[in-house]
Amino acid sequence: MKKILLTLLWGTCFFVVQAQEELLKLQAETRIDYQREYVDGTSIHSNSGFKGRYLNVIVSGTIAKQFSYSYRQRLNKAHSNQSFFDATDWLYLTYRPDEHWSVSVGKQVVGIGGYEYDRAPIDLYFCSEYWNNIPCYQMGISADYTFSQGKDKVMFQLCQSPFHAYADDMYAYNFMWYGSHGWFNTIYSVNMIEYQPDKYISYIALGHRLDFGEIALELDLMNRATDHQTYFFRNCSIMGELSYHPSESFNFFGKVTYDVNTTQVKTDYCVHPGTELTYVGGGVEFYPIKNNRNLRLHAFYSYSFGHNGNAEGAIPPEQSILNVGIKWKVDFLSFKNKKINFN
Repeated sequence: MKKILLTLLWGTCFFVVQAQEELLKLQAETRIDYQREYVDGTSIHSNSGFKGRYLNVIVSGTIAKQFSYSYRQRLNKAHSNQSFFDATDWLYLTYRPDEHWSVSVGKQVVGIGGYEYDRAPIDLYFCSEYWNNIPCYQMGISADYTFSQGKDKVMFQLCQSPFHAYADDMYAYNFMWYGSHGWFNTIYSVNMIEYQPDKYISYIALGHRLDFGEIALELDLMNRATDHQTYFFRNCSIMGELSYHPSESFNFFGKVTYDVNTTQVKTDYCVHPGTELTYVGGGVEFYPIKNNRNLRLHAFYSYSFGHNGNAEGAIPPEQSILNVGIKWKVDFLSFKNKKINFN
């Protein structure tokens, strides 16, 4: 750990010395929880007590007028001796020739629709079986186009398949639309993902966010099907979260997820055949510092019921979790020059 921190600090100093006219931002964030877990009334001691959930270092900035970079390293995640990238969430370079187009290359978030999927893991408390099993950071290249005065963006991405651990040289083809239209916002995608050589599973993922002042609803619908299958709703996930924020300091939320796979064909590695699992819960977030989101306290309770077709799945039926915790984010360094002009 000491070597990792020294390497990151050395790299930061290098950028400051070599790029006095450029922007650099260095941040760190972590979350510490205390929780109790029970499955069918039995206490799960291995997943109870104090838990360090995340420890992330985030670096972003510009190299030149049209080139920027972003890097997030998860220090609490194991990696192999061969690849430090195992614990790298993302590390990519972006070229932006004008205000509409951009191209990124490196390790990225796999372009799949939905608001549960889009949110940073450190800001999520309990999630669908699908979310828990999808390897969402992969090497690839993407191009996006922004239009409608910044209200819409479409993106095409070619990346390594999230399921490449099962076989080498497999890819995913992802097309996304981000929409921001006042109270109605979207993150949609269609995906074709190789799960075995020359065999694909297709996604239609529709994420919606509806904002009504102090109340917001996020509703995600995802349908999955493999080659030559045309059925709907036999292999799908639904995620919904309703939140109420009466003030800048408080946010109350309730959430439901539903994963089902009745296909009896083992081609989905995230939600196995025989699964019909519901996860419900709710909680509260508290931001004690006015006009500052860098410190957050939370508490939540969640409960699952149904059946998980994966005996080693992330969510066992009849699971109860009671959790309280704290997240904080620190801005170590911010170095900025004049505003970049793309004209």
